[in-house]
Amino acid sequence: MSAASVLLTTLLAKCAAGIVLDRALGEPRRWHPLVGFGHLANWLEGRLNRGGGPGLQMLRGSVAWLLAVLPWVALAWLLRDSHPYAHWVVDVLLLWFALGARSLCEHGEAVAAALAHGDLDAARTRVGWIVSRDTTALDAGEVARAGTESVLENGNDAVFGALFWFIVAGGAGVLLFRLANTLDAMWGYRNARFLFFGRAAARLDDALNWLPARLTALTYAVLGDTRRALRCWRSQAPQWDSPNAGPVMAAGAGSLAVCLGGVATYHGQREIRPQLGEGRTADAGSVRAAITLVRRGLLLWLAVLGVSALLGALAGGVLAHA
Repeated sequence: MSAASVLLTTLLAKCAAGIVLDRALGEPRRWHPLVGFGHLANWLEGRLNRGGGPGLQMLRGSVAWLLAVLPWVALAWLLRDSHPYAHWVVDVLLLWFALGARSLCEHGEAVAAALAHGDLDAARTRVGWIVSRDTTALDAGEVARAGTESVLENGNDAVFGALFWFIVAGGAGVLLFRLANTLDAMWGYRNARFLFFGRAAARLDDALNWLPARLTALTYAVLGDTRRALRCWRSQAPQWDSPNAGPVMAAGAGSLAVCLGGVATYHGQREIRPQLGEGRTADAGSVRAAITLVRRGLLLWLAVLGVSALLGALAGGVLAHA
């Protein structure tokens, strides 16, 4: 086998192992590493986010980001090279830590099940666990829309983005992606406290997500109504305020032939967002369809890796006998 084929085969095996761990165990329920990381991020923000002009706040935010993220990424690199087989253990465990496919699907299914049983209060509560908008006054259609949007968007953040950076840079890469995504969720707000301090966290997360988001959008398009998905991606995504969530949700909504976007309330402020997708109104079925889309996308990515490894092995064999 060629070196490239061995690399691809090893990568496929590690990805499969990480996905199986996530499927079997889900996210760690006790002593989750991100809880400790969140405490560290809060401590750094409390020490460094102390006013000053915009430039100084952005500098402090950048320093805080580097202090929070780089030591752990460097440690991951060092650990994987500490023993001939350490890269297997470190990479697979870090991929399991970064993946959230099972958790995402379980949370989405909880929303869909509550809607299907007509329990609006439970549906509001459960969708509130996975979205940042106000959910106490949502009707059933709005809950379904919020749940579908969350599953589609987090398909990139919790699944495909993590896989992409694992494929590119192994355990250290997926750890970098996960920690950057966490800091964006904590610091990437456009309010007085974080507008400048959180600028680096928001921009770096956008940069790390740019290509994975478009690969996620393409994945959604391939696995559903492709022409509609590509049309919605092209025409609707540029109107969305996020450069990465727009393509992902527009393509996903188009693929499922469902209407998303529209009015939502965040922290008491009513926002009128552009429409995403086209077709039927969101319901419990659209939440479940989004879950299925993410699961099928995961299988597609594994299949592409497997075919790549097989082609690499065949090409290596042909060259060896040439």
